[in-house]
Amino acid sequence: MPLYRCSSLQFQSTSPCFHLRPHPPPPAILTWLRPGGSRRILKLRASPRLPCSSAMAIDDGPTSPTSSLQDQEQDIMLHSRAFWVSKDTIAWNMDVGDGSCCLYGSKDATLSAVNGEIRGYDVKIKLEQSKERLPKHVIEKFPHIHDYKSFLVPPGLDVNSLLKYQLAVAALSSGEECTSITGLQLPGVLDELFSYDGPLGATFSSDSVSLHLWAPTAQKVSVLIYGEPEGGDPLEVVQLEESNGVWSAEGPLTWEGCYYVYEVYVYHPSTFQIAKCIANDPYARGLSADGRRTLFVNVTSEALQPESWDHLVDEKPDLLSFSDISIYELHVRDFSASDDTVPSELRGGYLAFTCPDSAGMLHLKKLSHAGITHVHLLPTYHFAGVDDEKRKWQIVDSQMLESFPPDSDEQQAYITAIKDADGYNWGYNPVVWGVPKGSYASNPNGSFRIFEFRKMVQALNRIGIRVVLDVVYNHLHANGPYDENSVLDKIVPGYYIRRNLDGFIEHSTCANNTASEHYMVERLIMDDLLHWATNYKVDGFRFDLMGHIMKRTMVKARSMLQNLVKETDGVEGSSIYMYGEGWNFGEVAGNGRGVNASQFNISGTGIGSFNDRIRDAVLGGSPFGPVLQQGFATGLLVEPNDHHHGSKSTMEHMLAVSKDHIQVGMAANLKDYVLTNYEGHEVKGCEVSTHDGLPVAYASSPIETVNYVSAHDNETLFDIVSLKTPVNISLDARCRTNHMATSIIALSQGIPFFHAGDEILRSKSLDRDSYNSGDWFNRLDFSYNSSNWGVGLPPREKNERNWPLMKIRLADPTYKPQQNHILAALDNFCSLIGIRYSSPLFRLHTANAIQERVRFHNTGSSSIPGVIVMSLEDGHNGVPGLLQLDPIYSYIVVLINACPTDVMFTSPSLRGKDLQLHPVQVESSDHVVNESTYDSTSGSFRIPSRTTAIFVECRAT
Repeated sequence: MPLYRCSSLQFQSTSPCFHLRPHPPPPAILTWLRPGGSRRILKLRASPRLPCSSAMAIDDGPTSPTSSLQDQEQDIMLHSRAFWVSKDTIAWNMDVGDGSCCLYGSKDATLSAVNGEIRGYDVKIKLEQSKERLPKHVIEKFPHIHDYKSFLVPPGLDVNSLLKYQLAVAALSSGEECTSITGLQLPGVLDELFSYDGPLGATFSSDSVSLHLWAPTAQKVSVLIYGEPEGGDPLEVVQLEESNGVWSAEGPLTWEGCYYVYEVYVYHPSTFQIAKCIANDPYARGLSADGRRTLFVNVTSEALQPESWDHLVDEKPDLLSFSDISIYELHVRDFSASDDTVPSELRGGYLAFTCPDSAGMLHLKKLSHAGITHVHLLPTYHFAGVDDEKRKWQIVDSQMLESFPPDSDEQQAYITAIKDADGYNWGYNPVVWGVPKGSYASNPNGSFRIFEFRKMVQALNRIGIRVVLDVVYNHLHANGPYDENSVLDKIVPGYYIRRNLDGFIEHSTCANNTASEHYMVERLIMDDLLHWATNYKVDGFRFDLMGHIMKRTMVKARSMLQNLVKETDGVEGSSIYMYGEGWNFGEVAGNGRGVNASQFNISGTGIGSFNDRIRDAVLGGSPFGPVLQQGFATGLLVEPNDHHHGSKSTMEHMLAVSKDHIQVGMAANLKDYVLTNYEGHEVKGCEVSTHDGLPVAYASSPIETVNYVSAHDNETLFDIVSLKTPVNISLDARCRTNHMATSIIALSQGIPFFHAGDEILRSKSLDRDSYNSGDWFNRLDFSYNSSNWGVGLPPREKNERNWPLMKIRLADPTYKPQQNHILAALDNFCSLIGIRYSSPLFRLHTANAIQERVRFHNTGSSSIPGVIVMSLEDGHNGVPGLLQLDPIYSYIVVLINACPTDVMFTSPSLRGKDLQLHPVQVESSDHVVNESTYDSTSGSFRIPSRTTAIFVECRAT
């Protein structure tokens, strides 16, 4: 995903199959499909097609020498097709023939091309076209221009000063007439000349405050210091001094508690002018409400630390291995916004986690007791889309909404009308990464958010749960010199945001893709991670669209975090886990901008990535396919719905392939794991293919696989089950399907990941993308009275095409879970988690251990459809062979029956065992699973319908 003894100091510390649309659809709306799941719509203001603007990218192609003069004049205003890649080299896809190439610079941004003549320049420099290819190090950094021609910059040029100008390169004919002209992209030369590892942001000493801002292209920088979070005139204006691209100033300690903004004069290619930009500090550690100003705050101050904060590292729950992790994904506001057991002033915020007897905290304690180790919080940095000041929020009368029918479109109409003015958003709209979001604090001004965030982390740690932050380093919410939510693009325009070959901003993530291949972007990411790890003592990071970040950045970040130690850093970095979305699409696909952190590239790094293969195989199809397409758990072949899946033989093939994908996933999606496929052949996981020929498996270690079937994106697990299963089955059957899908994740090798509410049949009334659907559709009820099913048709924007399917289900009262269903689901979920932690065999640490101990039995061409049988084998002390890991169980068999009928499974390899139903299942409230049986003589099991049964062989006492 963040004066003079001012008012803010009064604070007292008292207590994949996906498809990206090739062109954005008109009018001025950018539609994007998130590979992990949801579709989002970004509305764009009508604006000229300018580089570095929010306008949709254009694809005019390279300008030819025969372009009209009018086109050339527009070209200089629109495109940046040349790349200044190093101090002595400019790359441009242009052959000047017997002409020449010149670099032009205008300090006041007055360049123009009129009748083949370039005017308004202060500097003209002739460039020499090289016969050599671009240097190897340049191609490695900028592979997308590997075939561009090199133009050499003459030695002795004052490049540092020239980079502050408006710049262009032009091809000139032998008669000195301009035939083509374009702007330049500068990140390469900026990295070579100005890469910097010194202090940035506000730093505090015993007697002063220092400011450092990296802005090598700026012509002038001042800091405006204010006494209040908004309004009023500056208390003082201080001119910063520049040294090699870094602007700095020093002031008195009385600045602490005051607010400031930078005033930066810089050439901005989106306006073709020297712009006066008012910007927050990119290294802000505090903000006023809505990020209007940056707060001077010393985050290491004892006044901002909860009691015993320095000792939290010793209070954190034990974590012996990353293989022991299980993750519960939760939105801060969802957790308590509807919880009447939380004081009203704390609901929806950080301090709700400090209420030990609230329904939500009691629920988390229950999950922690069962074995859940980590809570993954959706974005908590300063993001756009929610006003920090609660008094400005608009709300809808919930009693009125409750009066409408469960399949009505009235609820969504009211929620949609205020969606951008209420208190809800997932938060994937990053503005300032290093500051907690103010809307979750009791007061968005001053230092309250810092103290309260720390209280939240401390409270979760103390109930046995570690905290993961959802970080969004792949894009920024805004750009340009004037948008109030633009920060980085005001400081060094065109550097932090990735651009295409024409100089237009890449939007494949949704908007304003960042460029971690640039040194200072990578540094900012690294510094931000270090800040959250040490100053907020968080325990992990989930990287949104990780595939858009370079692998090098991720590996460096992991190494940095792993090397943190308690004695000097106050945290144990060896316990900080990193994982993310390794989707490979957009301009970074196929290492288009360098080796990116995609699923395949990240293998071998110890960094986890989400396994969408197991999700799609369990549920059916993909988030972008037909919503009724079924999978292993939702009835494919064994209980078909009304969707046409093809002939019976086609469905048999689809189910068999899905089962292979699931079994590979249950073996941690290891690329070298050997299993018997549906055809009876022994194959490696990487030799099992998706429908488009990609390998299913990509991991080298179990900690590199994060298995899941639901997350914040797309429908909740219960909702997608309710859509895909036949309409005529019972609610009990749907609940069992929900539980069975969860069991596959809970009992797999690798890291299990659960969306908050999976365990209590959570519904969003079938909403497929609830990022801005308000509290109404995102409600979590930890009193267990409601699952939130049937609260109206979900918002039209993302769901209307499926409304006819939804109305049938929402209007049917037999679809709605009652409290007894919710409580049974919770008990079953806790049982599954308890079983996972009852044996280390479910949490093996290495690929070799999984290959040696995990085996699948119901395989080959004669296997029973809809049934998975997995065994886990342990060794015996003093007996050659496998080492003994489990002091209680020597052998475990997991049987998953997705069929609507009981199934008998017999295996000669499982004869003669002393297997009994797992004690946790024997004692559970699920009476159906207690009907499971095993006959030792024949090696036969009987498993009830839609049931996962676990049998164990106990060691002799």
